[in-house]
Amino acid sequence: MSDTGSSRLVLLRFLERVQERDLSRTRRWIADEERRQTERRVGEARRPLAPAWLIERGPDRNNIVALHTGQCWDPGKRTKPVTMAQAIGALRQQVPACTKCRPDPALGIVN
Repeated sequence: MSDTGSSRLVLLRFLERVQERDLSRTRRWIADEERRQTERRVGEARRPLAPAWLIERGPDRNNIVALHTGQCWDPGKRTKPVTMAQAIGALRQQVPACTKCRPDPALGIVN
């Protein structure tokens, strides 16, 4: 059985349609990824700055458990941001400094 030019042309046209569909799909994937990256950059730019100092409270919310830096890896669940003046005041009132992030030397207070 011999291959005619028209059947070969039909196969080539089919291949072209398949490749155009694949290229179209790939371009959609690229556009989606570019959109996600743009959204990620915008989200990072809009993210509020991490607080410099954190006060950790106990379960009853009246008891202060520790003072942390804003970059502490183990601040506990009940923290709230405080100013540098509040952090220094807390250390002067004998609030324990976190033993992991050591905020007291960062504040210039050495025990």
